[in-house]
Amino acid sequence: MQALVQSPVEIWQGFRALSDPLRIRIVELLQSKELCVCELCEALDTSQSKLSFHLKNLKDANLVIARQQGRWMYYRLNVQQFATLESYLSDYKNSQFTPAEPCC
Repeated sequence: MQALVQSPVEIWQGFRALSDPLRIRIVELLQSKELCVCELCEALDTSQSKLSFHLKNLKDANLVIARQQGRWMYYRLNVQQFATLESYLSDYKNSQFTPAEPCC
């Protein structure tokens, strides 16, 4: 799977969305399977309104994909977006540090 080139704002949104401990826990739960909101609420011991706020942040950053089935919303990871963020970080891992020449 090839990661897409994204703007600095899109990269920033992805990392910003991952900067909250509850959102990290949501991502960890979604690694193994798609879950509905009620399952996430139960696993995280949190209210639906609080969870919805954090899911919206993850969705706006394109890190999760939502689908509705009847009255339930199901969420899964957008693996492509995680691959993009991973690719962005690996560019730094492969770069070589070159000290600057003295300027004065």
